[in-house]
Amino acid sequence: MAECGGLENRCLARGREFESHPLRHLFRGIKMINWLAKYGFLSFIGIFLGIPASWASEADLKIPDLSTVPIIFNLDGHTLLMLGIIICAFGAFFGIYQYRRLKKMPVHESMKEISELIYTTCKAYLIVQGKFLLILEVLIGTVMVGYFGCLRHFEASKVILILACSFIGIAGSYGVAWFGMRINTLANSRCAFASLQGKPFPVFSIPLQAGMSIGMLLISIELFVMLSILLFINRDYAGPCFIGFAIGESLGAMVLRIAGGIFTKIADIGADLMKIVFNIKEDDARNPGVIADCVGDNAGDSVGPTADGFETYGVTGVALISFILLAVKDPVIQAQLLVWIFSVGVVMILASGFSYEINRYFAKKRYANAQEMNFEDPLTSLVWVTSILSIIMIYFVSFVLIPHLGDGTLWWKLATIMSCGTLAGAIIPEGVKVFTSMNSDFVKNIYECSKKGGASLNILSGLVAGNYSAYWMGLVIVVLMAVGSFVSSLGLNAIMIAPTVFAFGLVAFGFLSMAPVTIAVDSYGPVADNAQSIYELSLIESLPNIIKEIKANYGFTPNFELAKHHLEANDGAGNTFKATAKPVLIGTAVVGSTTMIFSIIMILTHGLTTCIENLSMLYPPFLLGLLSGGGMIYWFSGASIQAVTTGAYHTVHYIKENIKLDQTGRSSPKDSTRVVEICTLYAQKGLINIFGTVLFTTLSFACLEPYFFIGYLISIAIFGFFQAIFMANAGGAWDNAKKLVEVTFRGKGTELHAATVVGDTVGDPFKDTSSIAINPIIKFTTLFGLLSVEIAISLNRTVDIFLAVIFFSVALFFLVRSFYEMRISTEA
Repeated sequence: MAECGGLENRCLARGREFESHPLRHLFRGIKMINWLAKYGFLSFIGIFLGIPASWASEADLKIPDLSTVPIIFNLDGHTLLMLGIIICAFGAFFGIYQYRRLKKMPVHESMKEISELIYTTCKAYLIVQGKFLLILEVLIGTVMVGYFGCLRHFEASKVILILACSFIGIAGSYGVAWFGMRINTLANSRCAFASLQGKPFPVFSIPLQAGMSIGMLLISIELFVMLSILLFINRDYAGPCFIGFAIGESLGAMVLRIAGGIFTKIADIGADLMKIVFNIKEDDARNPGVIADCVGDNAGDSVGPTADGFETYGVTGVALISFILLAVKDPVIQAQLLVWIFSVGVVMILASGFSYEINRYFAKKRYANAQEMNFEDPLTSLVWVTSILSIIMIYFVSFVLIPHLGDGTLWWKLATIMSCGTLAGAIIPEGVKVFTSMNSDFVKNIYECSKKGGASLNILSGLVAGNYSAYWMGLVIVVLMAVGSFVSSLGLNAIMIAPTVFAFGLVAFGFLSMAPVTIAVDSYGPVADNAQSIYELSLIESLPNIIKEIKANYGFTPNFELAKHHLEANDGAGNTFKATAKPVLIGTAVVGSTTMIFSIIMILTHGLTTCIENLSMLYPPFLLGLLSGGGMIYWFSGASIQAVTTGAYHTVHYIKENIKLDQTGRSSPKDSTRVVEICTLYAQKGLINIFGTVLFTTLSFACLEPYFFIGYLISIAIFGFFQAIFMANAGGAWDNAKKLVEVTFRGKGTELHAATVVGDTVGDPFKDTSSIAINPIIKFTTLFGLLSVEIAISLNRTVDIFLAVIFFSVALFFLVRSFYEMRISTEA
């Protein structure tokens, strides 16, 4: 943590904006977490040393023997999934190949220099987050050692293996996030340079190529790790290894999502407000906040979503595995279902890659020589082609692998349920565009309101768009879940208990069947955004003899005006499709968490045989839990926005005092670095408060009363879903209302533009901080809650209450700090 210590000293030396207490408490918070990891949890473990764990046999997740189950062509399940590993290798090769192609694309040195500066700064940020993740792994690992080693009496070698899987989960989230950040910082400068040709197609194709590289590599690595656990780890404890892996990747995603979301919006607001204060252009090179904004686009909109996508796929898969092992009693059927699910996942890698190539061929044929294009059209067609092809492949794989499952009709019923989720992966983006696209009536309404009512009516009309979207998006997902539930009632109860819960898990997995493309269109946004910034920061138009140089070295005459136009229009499309991916990931978290919550219910009710009446609103603890979860979602929304607000305040203060508008060229590297340091500082500080509150509240409520905790988890999922949809789409609508003024009506520098910029700064933490981070909050709380509940119900009731009080006191400490230690000092 040497970097953090140095950062504290440098920031404290800055002046009166850094003299207040908040900065020092960041490092006290880190020290406190170290202390808790070292002593608090060790004491906690000591409480239940030696407790018998005979009851836990019902919770064992023992993998069936896949090698004894014939599947197709005389191939058993084990051999078939070995072939799946080969396909995963192909998917990874596809991603790396696209990366190498991108790296070789032409780029002017002035643009490459900026993108490499962004990458270097992002790298420093990620290193700090990596160290912080290791500290948190000590915390979570201590609980896992206590649970598996002391409570479950696993051998030391098994516990070490489970911890290793947890570490692999963190490393996976962290590694793919790093790859996403690296390729996006290559693509942004290539896209900016390609725009100089004056044609829109390269401006579209480069961000999408980078996104597909990330999506294919991410899902291939995820499936490779999960298949390796399934095939190569002793099946007696492969199940706990899956849980360890899921907790690790969930922890990694939560940290990178929350911290990245706070960082990027501190920087974005700091840079954007300068446009109003000084009436300067977008991405003015003299603005020290622009580099930080570009870093934030990668830290928040590339690193965070990549880690989140990796974790979402894994956690949903683990939830389905847990359900199958707990709710299906026949080992042969267990094996068939596991092979089927993983085979579908593997085949979807091929379907996504093939869909991308088909769409690229037709898009190139249509737009390669066009002077104008609607950037949203080929992105929309890619989503629909992938969805349709994926549904066809789901039915095909189901017919081939499980034709005789149950009464012989379950293959198409299971395929239909999963296809509901896959269809949602295409329908939801269409719905999101209704509320966030530049062509949307809701966005046009924001524009019209802003013309007469300024920032006030801009904000109100954006809230309207967000609230309407929450209703309609919620209705779409409810209908698709209802269809899945109905189909599950047509005979699935013959092979499992609670088939509706399994149907919800399959719908969530169906969401992710086209995950490479979902990740690709999500990653499209930050590349398009950065490309526009790099164009301005490179000052390429003012370089001496630049037209002759480009013509001589690259073979074309640059068209600066068309380049800027296409980059801005493409940024609007990126905003829209970045918004479309969020409800898919959020919906997956909510639907998938239902399956994981069922695993906890199975443990508490001993296989749905006792205490079922406690899962009712007539049981007061359950009802109180339902109320408490909603409160947590609203606190989190406030705490994450508060972290952005405080960081943005200090950023704006610094930029206003140090911006040099009388000079030409770019701001000094020293000033840009200082802004990045401020963003990192408050992102880390906000993360500590949020993580501390979430972690210790989970432990406290799990110890307080298990059915209270079940209600709490359900409530977090439901409230979190609607809050996240509302905030994400409201933010997207505000963002594209601003883009509408800039691109369509060419209104930069006007009062109307200023009004839409204000709305955008409100929407920034809505869409890119709070909403998207609810996703990993839901999954981490549910996963970690699985271990916490099992520990709690093994303890003496008096000990449980004592621990609940202690843990809640610690949670309150962090919760209070999330505002009172983050607010702007009255002396500042």
